[in-house]
Amino acid sequence: MDEFDRGRDGRSTDLPSGGGVPSWMAQFLNFCSNCGTSLRFGQIAGEDRDRLSCPECGHIVYVNPRLVVTVFPITEDGEVVLLRRGIEPGRGQWAQPGGFLEIDETVNQAAIRETWEETGLLVEPGEIIGLYTRLEAAVVTIAFAARIVGGTAAPTAEALEIRTFPPEEIPWSGLAFRTTMWALRDWLETHRPDISWPAGEVGR
Repeated sequence: MDEFDRGRDGRSTDLPSGGGVPSWMAQFLNFCSNCGTSLRFGQIAGEDRDRLSCPECGHIVYVNPRLVVTVFPITEDGEVVLLRRGIEPGRGQWAQPGGFLEIDETVNQAAIRETWEETGLLVEPGEIIGLYTRLEAAVVTIAFAARIVGGTAAPTAEALEIRTFPPEEIPWSGLAFRTTMWALRDWLETHRPDISWPAGEVGR
């Protein structure tokens, strides 16, 4: 698969494609969920890559990334709402509200819920700014721009501080995640192409 272009979503990861399950996740995948036999990693007939499987019952373990839904609330004045994270990873640094998609909700619902839980703001998700792959964390992050339609911004357990930033004053050096950096750059390219950003990468 190395011959295929990784696409714009690959900008946010340092790991090469095709490396299989990240080591931190693989250490928890030891036994078959069907019969309890120790799993083995290797070739399987009919599969296009090595996979974890059970030598006893034949169960194949397909490990897929999780979806993180994030939102950049935009004020009527065109300022971006960011929060100073109150939890790890990235505690004390700036990011957009967001979190994992729950199994029983739509992506749109997750965007609204996560923003409400973390900031107290009610938003209406709009354009999708982009998708960002983080092979290191086994996640794909989707970033929305959103209109603020209600609520009052206030600190929460997950947000030490909530602030609006004019695009010229985005705290690039204090961003928590590379996905935040790339999403902000992509949003600026479309909405404020007159604004430049620092060279190099920030966040984790």
